Amino acid sequence: MSYETIVKATSGELEAMDEVLWHYSKRIRLAALENGHVNKDTEDNIKQRLIAVLFQFRFGGQAT
Repeated sequence: MSYETIVKATSGELEAMDEVLWHYSKRIRLAALENGHVNKDTEDNIKQRLIAVLFQFRFGGQAT
């Protein structure tokens, strides 16, 4: 994933946020596994938290 995509995602560009979610989709599903099945509520929660963190991210190591 490119730096430009991350910059666009942090500014709220929907296509860039979709690309970030797609990039991490396998890891998100793996983290949402319960008894061999993906827990949809857990998967959705992880995605929501990732989106929230994108909006808080500030370059240069500073988060708000």
